[in-house]
Amino acid sequence: MAKTLIAFFSRADENYFGGAMRYVKVGNTEIVANIMKDLTGADTFKIEMKDPYSPVYMTCIDEAKEDLRTGARPELVSMPESIDEYDTMVLAYPNYWGTMPMAVFTFLEHFDFSGKAILPLCTNEGSGMGSSERDIRRTCPGAEVKKGLAITGSAAANSKSSVERWLSANGLL
Repeated sequence: MAKTLIAFFSRADENYFGGAMRYVKVGNTEIVANIMKDLTGADTFKIEMKDPYSPVYMTCIDEAKEDLRTGARPELVSMPESIDEYDTMVLAYPNYWGTMPMAVFTFLEHFDFSGKAILPLCTNEGSGMGSSERDIRRTCPGAEVKKGLAITGSAAANSKSSVERWLSANGLL
């Protein structure tokens, strides 16, 4: 039987919302991941850095830019023991400097995704998917990377209908 995992990276604390900074307790990507979990009943896994970025937005983006520049692979708090039982993974993340956070690369490089489908979902404030779909294809040879969905982060709480259509079009509903 087909089984889906929703793996996501999300950041709370101070975030950027359409031109202004605001403190949030739950990050935009996690809000969307919870919507997907409610719709599908899929398992979830939160990708968390052992040493998280600063809670201050401007410091965080500087740290993320440096990690991208150096090709860092941040250590994660934990990893699933295996992803063998899943044939599909929804991979959700914010757009950091035109791609995924480097912690998502750490997660992806830990597993063999051959024969699995990956559905990318990227929260952002106007920068779309960036190069993340191409980066996933390059990082996960043998996986079928489907067309991603870009969600405006500040509209994450109101994204259910878009997410529902995307999941349905990909056979997950």
